[in-house]
Amino acid sequence: MANNSDSAISRREFARCAAFVSAAATLTPSNLLSAESVAAPLPAQQPANAPKLSPEGQVEVEARIQSIFAQYGSRLSEAQKSDIRRLVTEAQPPLDRLRAFTMENGDGPGLYLKPLMEREKKPSPMPAKPKPSSAPRNS
Repeated sequence: MANNSDSAISRREFARCAAFVSAAATLTPSNLLSAESVAAPLPAQQPANAPKLSPEGQVEVEARIQSIFAQYGSRLSEAQKSDIRRLVTEAQPPLDRLRAFTMENGDGPGLYLKPLMEREKKPSPMPAKPKPSSAPRNS
């Protein structure tokens, strides 16, 4: 099988690179990958009226912010970056409350309308009696 494109990578080369990356990941110091190092965001980055977040929530906020900045950071101004940081931080407490809601596998979807007050049902009029059908005549 010949390579049609010079930019294509062979399976053997991919496997070799994957092995190097996994070996390098095992050799990195464990404190670089721990959640404690990410959990303490810089104090200058926190707004003054930021909601109090759990350490897991802070880690998730920082990860979400870094993901947005990695994808769109070159296109954003400093004001937009601070606005994104504020919005992501304010959105975390509702997410935590939503995740705290307990559900079981047998719970159905919450798509059913349950009115808060029952309306009074009107009595239905007596249905009209159907006319007896006459048998077809043979002519």
